[in-house]
Amino acid sequence: MLIKHAAQVPAFIANDGCLLRELLHPAHGDCHLEYSLALAEVAVGAATYRHRLAQTEVYFIVAGEGELHVDALSSRLVTGDTALIPAGAEQWIENCGSEVLRFLAIVAPPWSAADDQRT
Repeated sequence: MLIKHAAQVPAFIANDGCLLRELLHPAHGDCHLEYSLALAEVAVGAATYRHRLAQTEVYFIVAGEGELHVDALSSRLVTGDTALIPAGAEQWIENCGSEVLRFLAIVAPPWSAADDQRT
């Protein structure tokens, strides 16, 4: 069994500009998964940079609300919503609420900085 508490996982600024904590990632050597799981945060009034991932990504909104942009489409997301972002799609998310936007990001195959390119 592997248990991690998000507050104990080191945070860093990802290429898209959000604060990211990699909760589960096979590169850390503590799990063997075909995906990665991270907790992302976007400050009130902020947005991530436009970017593309080579991998498929799923967002699950844990707290707050945001406007997700995927290629030419946009959708408002609130706590409890899930969104699937296809590999290669241009994407970014804006925090449209009054609290920090927090979401889980599942990336398959696992996220890598090299596969995360600003557009």
